[in-house]
Amino acid sequence: MSDLDRLNHFNVLGEARMVDVGEKAVTIRAAWAVGEIVMAAATLECIESGRMGKGDVLGVARIAAIQATKRTWELIPLAHPLLLTGVEVELMPAHDPARIVCHAEVRCAGQTGVEMEALTAVSVGLLTIYDMCKAIDRGMSMRNIGLLRKEGGESGLWERGPSSA
Repeated sequence: MSDLDRLNHFNVLGEARMVDVGEKAVTIRAAWAVGEIVMAAATLECIESGRMGKGDVLGVARIAAIQATKRTWELIPLAHPLLLTGVEVELMPAHDPARIVCHAEVRCAGQTGVEMEALTAVSVGLLTIYDMCKAIDRGMSMRNIGLLRKEGGESGLWERGPSSA
């Protein structure tokens, strides 16, 4: 089967469709994603010291990331609404270069995977940091957003390898 044959969001006429997952078995699904927002060292210092005028940047970003997982189906046109069983978001300051690294883990017992939810968590978490800090650093940039691992379903385990980075 070629990669093109696996693009199941299209019907035989090439039109977009929502995949019918009704016949799939309910299994435990999990996905892990990562990304980072690079910023000026002074911006990172303001975040770490709690001196941003809008409040707890990392706390707000964590809540935004979790909330985003629950709204993924509203943002991604062909995504299914899912009953998530768990979401973990970790935001870690790092230096050289100054940045915040976001890791998200999303779980459900369902008929389709949670990769999009994990990626959405990371993206919205990083966007929230940008929003809260843009008054002092409009040059921040988000990068390296990607899936690290997924488990469950027919395709089973997938992990990012060294050549996937």
